Amino acid sequence: MNAPVILAIESSCDDTSAAVMVGGEIRSNVVATQQVHEQYGGVVPELASRAHQQHIIPVVEAALQRAGISKTQLDAVAFTQGPGLLGSLLVGSMFAKSLALGLDKPLIAVNHMRAHILAHFIQEPRPAFPFLCLTVSGGHTQLVVVRSPQEMQVIGQTIDDAAGEAFDKTAKLLGLPYPGGPHLDKLARQGNPTRFPFPVGAMPGYDFSFSGLKTAVMYFLKKETAQNPAFIQENLTDLCASIQHTIIQTLLRQLRRAAHDQGLTHIALAGGVAANSGLREALQQEALVQGWEVFIPEFQYCTDNAGMVAMTAHFQYLAGDFTTQLTSPDPRLKLA
Repeated sequence: MNAPVILAIESSCDDTSAAVMVGGEIRSNVVATQQVHEQYGGVVPELASRAHQQHIIPVVEAALQRAGISKTQLDAVAFTQGPGLLGSLLVGSMFAKSLALGLDKPLIAVNHMRAHILAHFIQEPRPAFPFLCLTVSGGHTQLVVVRSPQEMQVIGQTIDDAAGEAFDKTAKLLGLPYPGGPHLDKLARQGNPTRFPFPVGAMPGYDFSFSGLKTAVMYFLKKETAQNPAFIQENLTDLCASIQHTIIQTLLRQLRRAAHDQGLTHIALAGGVAANSGLREALQQEALVQGWEVFIPEFQYCTDNAGMVAMTAHFQYLAGDFTTQLTSPDPRLKLA
């Protein structure tokens, strides 16, 4: 089999991305972000889908041009089927279907969460199967046993807010700009992580809960600012460090438990929150204690991007896992 040439499209939320992969190697990975949501403090679905319509043709053309690939050289077109925002998914999937139909090329439907995990195979070093992956993003927090590119089992997940959502919502309570997670991370580096003890969500098994933290922070700030209106500004770095420390310890506690019970020492970190410097450092320190080998993708492959969709599509192409023009986007698509 010749090295397959795949165009992949990612449009699950508010980033429009296209990538070209040739024989399992990324040739281009173009991402257009959407600034329109900043003034609203969160992603507005209708505005996101409109922005995808504006960005998708220039992004695809840029990806093909940078890769030095023409449309006629493509062997398949891949798109994110879900989970995600329905309007956003529709833009990407309809474009991919139209292009594939016009070129008479096969279609590959990709699970967004599977793509985050398989982003680890874009570059060296790559984890060996089986491994345990902690996927942490704005919409999901999962512990997944990965036995092959096709076989994955979710053994733990959040029952309410995702970790990324906890970062963004608590950052908003502190008055930080959107998206709050990266701003909170930056300020946390300057603060004392044990200054303000917040509750760690205690869950049985390997599941997570972060809604209690958000509520605890809200009531704590309300109480303190009632006595001192300048409390947040006077203690901002310590507040950020304490909140981040609590979220990270919640993640590591469940990860530690799952790794021990599953007997796995290859540990992978995926999703947009994998870019958090505090989480990366804490995971590396935990690895020294536990004897783990840790794998974290390059930053551009942690956040939403088509490169990870292309990597997943490559595995599916080799397995003959194609879809039809009748395949619909699924905002609630599950990993397993």
